[in-house]
Amino acid sequence: MRKVVLYIAMSLDGYIATEDDNIDFLSLVERPGEDYGYRAFQQTVDTLIWGRRTYEKVLSFGMPEFPHKDKKCYVLSTTRTGHDENVEFYGGDLKDLISALRQQPGKDIYCDGGGEVVYSLLKERLIDKLIISVIPHLLGSGIRLFKDGRPEQHLTLTQSLTFPASGLVQLWFDRKD
Repeated sequence: MRKVVLYIAMSLDGYIATEDDNIDFLSLVERPGEDYGYRAFQQTVDTLIWGRRTYEKVLSFGMPEFPHKDKKCYVLSTTRTGHDENVEFYGGDLKDLISALRQQPGKDIYCDGGGEVVYSLLKERLIDKLIISVIPHLLGSGIRLFKDGRPEQHLTLTQSLTFPASGLVQLWFDRKD
């Protein structure tokens, strides 16, 4: 069965961005030639789920080409419908979308935020694996990766990787049912 995998970075104090969606703190761990396993991870997925604000943030980077042209991309939105040249906007029930995707053949399903999407997926117990890169930085406030109000879930640590040059720690968890 296709798994839903959260692959995301957060500050040591649990934030994925500042209140105004600034993610500059992520650049603190950039090192030439180091992608923290991102390229290898991308080979395991063929579908992407993002929130609208995350999608708009990616577009604001001004890249010459959308970075996931080789994947089916869904952007969860209550304000946009249809599709553009990169993604399909989805405003329906998240459980229905995940159920339909899991019934299709393919690789795993990649979720990269934002906070509302992660909350919704966790609330419905739809995330199977979490790969979280912890940036050695205390942001102080902002958009939390894990919002309050989701059900308790037991996880099993399957891997931990340390990157001494940058201080980044990557934690891999499977949801244990």
